[in-house]
Formats: sequence, C-alpha cells, structure tokens
Amino acid sequence: MVGISVLLFFFAIKEVNEKVERASRIEIDYLKEERKALNRLFEQTVTAIVNAIDSKDTYTHGHSSRVAEYSRKIAELSGMDEEQCNEVYYSALLHDVGKIGIPDSIINKDGRLTDEEYEIIKQHPVIGEQILSSITEYPYLSIAAHYHHERYDGKGYPDKLKGDDIPQIARIVAVADAYDAMTSKRSYREAIPQQKVREEIIKCSGTQFDPEYAKYMQHLIDLDTEYQMREKEEIKELAGKDELICTKYRENISEGILINSNFVQMNFTCSPNDGSKQMGFPAFVLFDSLDGRLYTDDRMIKESNYYEYGEVKFDGTSVVSGARKIQVSEMNHPLSGLSSILTKSPNNYFVEAVRYKDHARIIISNLERTITYIIALPDNTRYLYLGLTGENCRIDNVSISQSVEKADENTITRIAEKISFIEGQPEGDVPNVQIDGYRTESTKGIAINDEMVIKFHTKSLPTARLVWHCPYIVIYASDDGKLDGRNYHEYALIRLDGENWDSEGDSQNEIDVIKGDDFEGWDYWKDINKSGLDVKINISREGNVIKTATLNAGILIKNTTTLLVPPKKVYMALSGDQCCITNIKITK
Repeated sequence: MVGISVLLFFFAIKEVNEKVERASRIEIDYLKEERKALNRLFEQTVTAIVNAIDSKDTYTHGHSSRVAEYSRKIAELSGMDEEQCNEVYYSALLHDVGKIGIPDSIINKDGRLTDEEYEIIKQHPVIGEQILSSITEYPYLSIAAHYHHERYDGKGYPDKLKGDDIPQIARIVAVADAYDAMTSKRSYREAIPQQKVREEIIKCSGTQFDPEYAKYMQHLIDLDTEYQMREKEEIKELAGKDELICTKYRENISEGILINSNFVQMNFTCSPNDGSKQMGFPAFVLFDSLDGRLYTDDRMIKESNYYEYGEVKFDGTSVVSGARKIQVSEMNHPLSGLSSILTKSPNNYFVEAVRYKDHARIIISNLERTITYIIALPDNTRYLYLGLTGENCRIDNVSISQSVEKADENTITRIAEKISFIEGQPEGDVPNVQIDGYRTESTKGIAINDEMVIKFHTKSLPTARLVWHCPYIVIYASDDGKLDGRNYHEYALIRLDGENWDSEGDSQNEIDVIKGDDFEGWDYWKDINKSGLDVKINISREGNVIKTATLNAGILIKNTTTLLVPPKKVYMALSGDQCCITNIKITK
C-alpha cells in the first residue's frame, strides 16, 4: 500500500504538469494552484508514509526526517542549487522505504541480529528500489533507497559499487544516515556521544564514506555547539522532567547542566516528597561526560569518558572526588537583591554557577542563608556539568537561564595553583602556547613572505582523547596581524590529522592527504601525540597562492590556498585543541 500511495501521487502530479503545458492562458493560474495543492498534499502524504515506516522500529522514530535534513545541509554546503537540494532531501526522506518488506520481528528485535537476520535486513535497499523505480518522472527518488548502504571502498551492498560509481545522492545520504544511526539509541546500546561519532566519521573517510561529504558532515558537527543534531526527547528545564522526585540520595539525577564562562542562574522550589514535614536536601553532582549524562556502570563510564569532580550539597557540605579542592563559605542571609526573586518560603532556592578555566563557583541562596562553593578543577579542558539530585525531596518549578555576561580571571578567587604544561619548557622564536580547548589560544601571527620553515614540538594534554586533539595551522589576514583581529579574514584551517576547511568565499583550498606505509592507524596517531612529536611545516607564498606541506606520523598533508582577493599581508598562526606547542623556531 505504501508503494501504491507514492505512485498514485506522483502520477497525479505528472498529469497536472502535462495539463499546465497544454492549457490555455486562462486556465494556467488555476492549474498552477492545483499543482501547488497536490505538491503540498504529496509532501504531507510522504511524511505520513515515512512516519509509518519509522514507527515499525521502536528505536528509529524520526530517523528518516533527520537523515533528510542532514542530507539537505550537506548538499547545501557542497554548492548544490535549491532544486538539487530538494532532490537530495526527498530521496533521503524515502531511503528506508524498503523496510516495509522486512518482518517486524527482525526490525524490532532486542539485541544484535544473527547472520541470517542481517542478510534479510540487507534486502531493504532492493525492496526500496523496486517500490520507487517505476516513478520515471522523478528518477532521483529511488537513488538513496537503492544505494545508501554502498561504501566508498566498494565493500557495501547490494551492488558493491565503489567511489564515484555510487550516485552522488547516495554518497551524501550514506554519511547522514550513519551519523543519525550512531547518535540515536538502539535496543543493544545507548546513543554514541557526538564527538566519538565525529571521530568515527574521520576514521571512515575514504573507506565507508566519500571524503568530501564526510568533511561536510564534520563541519556540521562543529557548528552544532548545542548538540541539536540528534534524536530528540521532550526537552524541558530538567531534560524532559517537570519535576525531580528524590527518595534515596542520587537515586534520581537530572541530565547535566553545562557550566562555562557565561553565568548560569537557576530558580526552583524544594519540598518533602511524601507530604511530611521531614525534608532532606537538594544537591549537585559535578561531572564531565561526552554526552552530558551521569553514569554509574563501568561500561558507560568508559565509553562516555565519565569523570566525577565531586558533590556540593545545599546543607553546606561537600564531597571531593576528582576535583583538586572544594572550598565552602556561608552567610546567614540571602544574597543582596534576591528578595524579589525568592518568595517567603525557605524552600525556594536561587543558584548561580560559573566557570573560568580551572576554577568554578556555585552560589546557593534562600531566605535563610547563602552558601558559596569554589571548586578547583583538575584541568582547564574537561567540561563541567551539574546534575541536580537530592534526598527525600521534591524539586519543581525549575527555571534555568544563561546570561551574556562572562567571567574573567577576577571573578573567582583562586584556591589552587594555575595548571601549566608549558612552564619550564624550551622556548624558541615565539612564546610557547598551551591550548586547552578548540582554538582557545594561539601563537602570535607570523607574516608569510616567500618561503619559510616552521619547526616546533607538540604534545597533547593528558585529557586529549580524540584524533583532532593536535595542532592546527591557520592562514589569515587582519589589520593588526592578530588571529581574530580587526578586519579578520580566514583563508585556511589545516589540522595535522588531515582535516581542513575553506573560508567563506575568500579563498579556495586544494588539499592532498596521504597516509603512508608508516601510518599505523589512528590509535597510533593519538599515542604519538601523547608522547610528543617534532613537527616541521614548509610554507611558501607566490602572489595569491600559498602552499603548505607537512609530514607527521605517516600523514602527509599538501595544501594549496588560492586567495581570491589577496591582501597586502597574510599571516599564519599555530592553534589547535588540547595540546601544547613549544620551542617554535622560524627559518626564512
């Protein structure tokens, strides 16, 4: 029935198109409106069909729509026009239509499939192609359904196509489909954290995925700073909960509330959860994990890189786990200016939390007292999440907001010494730099004139865990020569793991990344960065062309940057993610 419905609507649209071509001028406007109405009806019908397909699988609700949206974004980044992007979108929307021919018992099986069941699942591209291929007016519709499980290296199915022999639409949908599958929950596993998914896409670029579209998917992940590209739940202030009912301590914990240099403010009410007068207390668990969720079982602790700093309780006590130190101070009155926020009940709380590098501060206030916690974190790099919990209490009426105001080095009183991995290290022609997060620091700008060689030593930080935790080369121009300075234009971002990204219309980049025989895999790459690596970069400029070359741990990178509107001065700077760059020497 699904296939018949799709066919009927497409044939109806085709008939109206033909009528428009034959109609007199008087009828054209009417027929165009009829065509628009049919198009809208078709879109609604296809969406309903897709929802019906997704509903066959408990764990793939909304999957087809998300894959279609991601595919459209990849198509837009690749430079396709609106019509081509729409073709990609609708082909992606119907990519799993063949699953209607797969038994529900296999699709909804708890746990992994047997080899025999997997062979049956592998028939859904063939079934999908059979359903959609007869719609000759719109031949692109069947492309994703037929080919989205082909691999760039030729090891996919059903036809084992390789490289550019795989239709372009299918190469786009393949990476979007894989991304959504990994970031969605399955019967046999939780959703994989986004940063691990990004790393997997890098590892599979050129084997499972077309490198060009893998690169665009990586860029979409980089832009998704609030992790919106995932399977959605009904998100409210406590990540899907109107209230938090806590009987035993830490029995029920909210998803993590991210704390950074922007001040976060919370208001909520706490009351006994059983209606009695005996009430326990709320508390925060301080932690980091790749997906902002708290874990207790060993497997998920390892997979999510879970790390717990400690606990701060609303009774003025604390527990230190991975933090270096937690200091507490109290006042027997609410914070100044809170009388309009706090009601007359002592069970109403105001919380302000902020972080600056390796220190965090949490202020908890009600009508009776104010407690200030200062936490010395073990490093500058891990994230800090607060998981709200408690004991024998009911937490509701929660509101959370974040201000545009940012903390600086004077906001939080330091209670432990500054963490430095570059102090005492050899220094070359420019100062050493410690980069705690994505491009948080950089060297000063170095003007690119003719030819020059830059040598330095790099070592990833103890918290580094991903392949792009390494140095980056940034080629740019600015009036003051500073990275992100006045009138800033960025021409190339080249990561030593082989990733790069073009500027927005200011330049064109052609990059060759060759993994030699001495490249022993990505685990080797991460290990050698952990132990320390000497790097040599050759850079030359001739007119509006800048060439960059470097070979590190078996990865050869050659990049040619063509400046479309060349400035008088072009600079390069070294930045990165979770690494130290020391002993920088420049030879011209």
